Amino acid sequence: MEHKMKLLEDPFMRILNGSKEVEFRLYDEKRRKIRVGDTIEFSKLPDLTEKITVEVVDLYKAKTFRELLSNLGYQGKELEEKVQGMYSIYSKDQEQEYGVLGIKIKLLS
Repeated sequence: MEHKMKLLEDPFMRILNGSKEVEFRLYDEKRRKIRVGDTIEFSKLPDLTEKITVEVVDLYKAKTFRELLSNLGYQGKELEEKVQGMYSIYSKDQEQEYGVLGIKIKLLS
């Protein structure tokens, strides 16, 4: 199955250059449909004309971004910065309602 998502320029470029291998999202209804082996087409914000396609190679589920990032080896200052970065995009209420998902990806195009 192919999924479509939007990404800000920085994470889009980090996927493109190979330095970002896990995309973090809420585990909402749309993300609950994602399975290992699926593809995701990311469109770069704001104009959505530049696109990349990735394959889902693993899925990591957790109740909170802190738990998820800790499980993936983030700690100390780096963990705190990542958690705060996620809260600049998603609210704690959204996190509590849906849980969170880490999508391990491999660039295809």
